[in-house]
Amino acid sequence: MSKKNQEWSVEAKELINELHNEIKLSNKNWHELKNSSRRRTGELLISALSQLINGGSINDIEEMISLSLKWLNNEIKDPGCPKH
Repeated sequence: MSKKNQEWSVEAKELINELHNEIKLSNKNWHELKNSSRRRTGELLISALSQLINGGSINDIEEMISLSLKWLNNEIKDPGCPKH
């Protein structure tokens, strides 16, 4: 087992997965929450944390954190659904 795989317990990985599934936007709630800057910030931050714990790429983690700060500061908005 590599050192990277030993940094986080199985329980930590399961918990982050549960939290990610609870917070992420879905087809069911996207229209309602797509413009909530706090929700989008949280979604991106939990995704970045999930990537960190599960050995994701540093570039992807940095991009998610950067985007989360833009959402938090209302610097970006969701472009909307192209079908509407």
